[in-house]
Amino acid sequence: MYKVFVNDKPLFLTNEIFKETDFQLFLLESVDFKQLIVKMFQNKIQKAYLYYPDEKEILKVLKTKIPVNKAGGGLVYNKNGDVLFIFRNGKWDLPKGGTEKGEDIEQTSMREVEEETGVNGLKIIKKLQKTYHIFKRNGVYKLKITHWFEMQTDFEGIPEGQIDEGIDKVEWKNPTQIQEALKNSYENIKLLFQEVN
Repeated sequence: MYKVFVNDKPLFLTNEIFKETDFQLFLLESVDFKQLIVKMFQNKIQKAYLYYPDEKEILKVLKTKIPVNKAGGGLVYNKNGDVLFIFRNGKWDLPKGGTEKGEDIEQTSMREVEEETGVNGLKIIKKLQKTYHIFKRNGVYKLKITHWFEMQTDFEGIPEGQIDEGIDKVEWKNPTQIQEALKNSYENIKLLFQEVN
C-alpha cells in the first residue's frame, strides 16, 4: 500500500477492499482523478482509498493520471545527534528539491541539502523510504516523489537558509525539539521519523 498526501490528507493506493466506512473508496482506473484531488484540496474529502487489483502496477497507473516530479532530500544528523530542519511556508520541513539533468538521486539529495541550508561535508548513511505528495504549481497538480537519505556531517558553521527558496530559518534540533517541530510539520515528514525511531 502507498500513502500519498494531498494537502496533508491521506490518499491510500491499495489492492485490497476494506469494509470500513470512514473513507471513500474509488477505482483507480475509472476515477476522475483531478476531481478527487480538487475535493481533497477543498477539504470535501478527508481520506480516500484508490483501489487497483495489481499492487506492482498501482504506482505506474497513478503516474498515467498525473505528472510526476522526482526529488531528493536529507534527514541530516550532526555529530551531536541533532537533526537539520528548515522553516518554510510556516512549517518545519527537511531540506529537499528536484533533480537536475544528469544527476543521480543521491547527488540531488546532497546538493539540495547544501543549497537550502549551507551545510556541507555530507555523507549518506542509508536510504530511507520514499514519500509521496500532490501539490499544485502554475495551475497544474503534480505528484512529487521524494527519495530520502539519512546523512551525517561534521559541519560546525552556522547554517543559512536559501532566501530565494523562501526558507526563513535553518536549525539543528535535538530529540525534544524534534517532537515539538513535528507538531507543525507535514505528514510525510512525520513518516520519516517513525521509520528512524
